Amino acid sequence: MGGAGTDDAGTTISRPRRSSWTYIGPGIVVAATGVGAGDLVATLIAGSKFGYTLLWAAVIGCVVKISLAEAAGRWHLATGRTLFDGWRSLGRWTTGYFAVYVVIWGFVYGATAMSSSALPIVALFPDGPGLKTWAVITGLIGLVFVWFNQYAVFEKVMTVLIGIMFVVVVYVAIRVAPDLGDAFAGLAPVLPDGSLLYTLGLIGGVGGTITMAAYGYWVNAKGWTNPTWMKVMRLDNRVAYITTGLFVVAMLVVGAELLHSSHLALTSGDRGLIDLGAILEDRFGPTTAKLFLVGFFATSFSSLIGVWHGVSLMFADFVERVREDRAAASGASGAGVAVEEVASGERERSLPFRAYLLWLTFPPISLLFLDEPFGLVVVYGVLGAFFMPFLALTLIWLLNSSRTPAEWRNGILSNVMLAAGGLLFIVLCIQQVRDIPW
Repeated sequence: MGGAGTDDAGTTISRPRRSSWTYIGPGIVVAATGVGAGDLVATLIAGSKFGYTLLWAAVIGCVVKISLAEAAGRWHLATGRTLFDGWRSLGRWTTGYFAVYVVIWGFVYGATAMSSSALPIVALFPDGPGLKTWAVITGLIGLVFVWFNQYAVFEKVMTVLIGIMFVVVVYVAIRVAPDLGDAFAGLAPVLPDGSLLYTLGLIGGVGGTITMAAYGYWVNAKGWTNPTWMKVMRLDNRVAYITTGLFVVAMLVVGAELLHSSHLALTSGDRGLIDLGAILEDRFGPTTAKLFLVGFFATSFSSLIGVWHGVSLMFADFVERVREDRAAASGASGAGVAVEEVASGERERSLPFRAYLLWLTFPPISLLFLDEPFGLVVVYGVLGAFFMPFLALTLIWLLNSSRTPAEWRNGILSNVMLAAGGLLFIVLCIQQVRDIPW
């Protein structure tokens, strides 16, 4: 399956003999993490309003995400440097932005992820503890799991969760008996009246979070640390977003067949999936409804532990680079942190990694009982809206510069896709900021 070689300095490096399905892993992780319950509700609502008409937008969204994640993974493998190391080379403003973003985003996201994971449990066990209690329990389980397990175990659990998600979502889509003729017709680009924002949301929303930036860190944690793994990474990435695309299509089918034809509406946000569970129980019986709630939990909890792991890796890298800068400023010898540290698991055992795990878990618990102070939610929304344009446009900058070896710089197609993604995310960002009730 694999072999070894040496680099220009004579250091032994691992290299795959060929691209193989047996290597797939980080892509599954990023797919499971990036698709949250709120994303599925947004897709359902698009299907309920416009039927299959916007199916083409889901396909385009897949291609945009493949290009973006491939660029992040290519940077890590081609340069031997982390993404935050690349951002740091663009100027001190990136460090300031990321520091503010990761602290506020993590605080509010922690509460959101815990609540989302608790919702289906409460629906499955209505006589048990309440939503806030289950939210705290799921957060603590995520903390303990990520704290005591390294990437290999984490990947296996994420694979199981995405398997549950896949089986449940596809099963429900099949149960509602999709109209294949209408579905194929939906591949033709059409914009019905009032559909522009839903179209942009389908292209840019599902699976488009900070976890796309974490993809390169998971690639390194897998043990892929040099360009010999480039083909494997690209196969892995395609599998990830084709899987994500299948989720989107399946949920669009459910929205089109179950909601659009019956003129039924869902609550926005994660609670919309509870509404869908009730509709499924009325149409297909309690077994299908309970199975769907299990899939809902797998979707939410995989996002929780994915963020607990992936964004903690990014935060640990951020702290390492800040320490390097301080050491350099004081004249101390601050050697760069090699990417191999990620593969060996040292970063997963580091104090910054575990400190951010605690930040994601304990301070957000207060929000569960304070019902999320309005001002903090506004700041969180603004910062979140700005992250995806930041990622797309800085990747264009990094991958077209001398920071990247010439062989692995962007080609025309990569530049077009990243630029299109960047512009799309800017439009979505502006719209999200406009929609905030200031």
